[in-house]
Amino acid sequence: MRATRHLAATAAALTAVLALATACGGSSGGSGSVGSDGKLHPPKMTAQRTLGPREGAVNLVAWAGYVEDGSDDPKADWVHPFEQQTGCTVHVKIAGTSDDMVSLMKTGQYDAVSASGDASLRLIAAGDAAPVNTDLVPNYKDVFDGLKLQAWNSVGGVAYGIPHGYGANLLMYRTDKVSPAPTSWGAVFAKDSPYKGHITAYDSPIYLADAALYLMRTRPELGIKNPYALDQKQFDAAVALLRQQNANIGEYWSDYLKEVSAFKSGDSVLGTTWQVIVNTAQSEKAPVKAVLPSEGATGWSDTWMLSAKAKHPNCAYAWLNWIVSPQVNAQVAEYFGEAPANRLACDHTVDKGFCAAYHAGDSAYYRRVWFWTTPIPQCVDGRKDVTCVPYAKWVQAWTSIKG
Repeated sequence: MRATRHLAATAAALTAVLALATACGGSSGGSGSVGSDGKLHPPKMTAQRTLGPREGAVNLVAWAGYVEDGSDDPKADWVHPFEQQTGCTVHVKIAGTSDDMVSLMKTGQYDAVSASGDASLRLIAAGDAAPVNTDLVPNYKDVFDGLKLQAWNSVGGVAYGIPHGYGANLLMYRTDKVSPAPTSWGAVFAKDSPYKGHITAYDSPIYLADAALYLMRTRPELGIKNPYALDQKQFDAAVALLRQQNANIGEYWSDYLKEVSAFKSGDSVLGTTWQVIVNTAQSEKAPVKAVLPSEGATGWSDTWMLSAKAKHPNCAYAWLNWIVSPQVNAQVAEYFGEAPANRLACDHTVDKGFCAAYHAGDSAYYRRVWFWTTPIPQCVDGRKDVTCVPYAKWVQAWTSIKG
């Protein structure tokens, strides 16, 4: 099952975030810069050209549910087979937030990380993530093309990781409490909502992008083209919308099991969710449904990234190839609750309807999804005549919004 991903940012993590506010982060690997073309230029690093002898171990930072050894669920074990086949002993540090991941990777103690899009550009800009030679990852060829060389896992056509799994942030509602059935995010942003006190929203600064996406469709005069590229006026509008929404929020959620409980009890009747939460709530007889609203949605696409200071790079490359192999990628996707990155994984899921439920490989569906991307001063929508609001300011605003 999908585990908690992003909790409220801590002061210590904010220090790491602030480093990117000027597109440079203190790292022994160097820091990125902004060129005359207005684009982010990461520190100059060369991807590993060949594989050498495996070092006997690999140290990973990961979301809970991504690196399972059977200790939590005997049926979920893709670590021990990896160790047996490669001779690389796996050590994993479970991170509760993207900010935790950024901080941990700065220590140089870890070889690879399963970064979400709200962390990946920070790692690249700070010089903490190295380019990846995809030729050394044979299973990369079977990764869905739509996940390769994207804004959250590459810079200038250079890959900085291997896509792992992905999904959309949906709108869930209680069918016995919410009528008519919602089709727009306007249901959670309406100032005079009849569901005041029973609306829920995702507890993370990246949720500002959900507000920006709604404004992109409903207030075209703002000129928002990408919910992660907001100039000050656009950003202020998104913040204002979330301040207005705050009066109607019953609870912000980050633990998916708590959201399941809230919808079962009726404390929450409407709000953002993940497909795995919908499935879990329905399996526990909660009268809920979920939709991808008319405006589209935000979402996540996680990437296994290699540390620029990896002490076990050859075992790390072995892990990157293993975790996106068809059989293992299928196991992780089903256990965690997301679409697999490897297109062949759908042939190996236990539930033969799994990939259809999670829209794996459905390009039409995911064209409506804006995957999490780290907001940086260099507007990722291509604008060069303005400065966009960096993630550090998103964190500060989110804390203020919640009071």
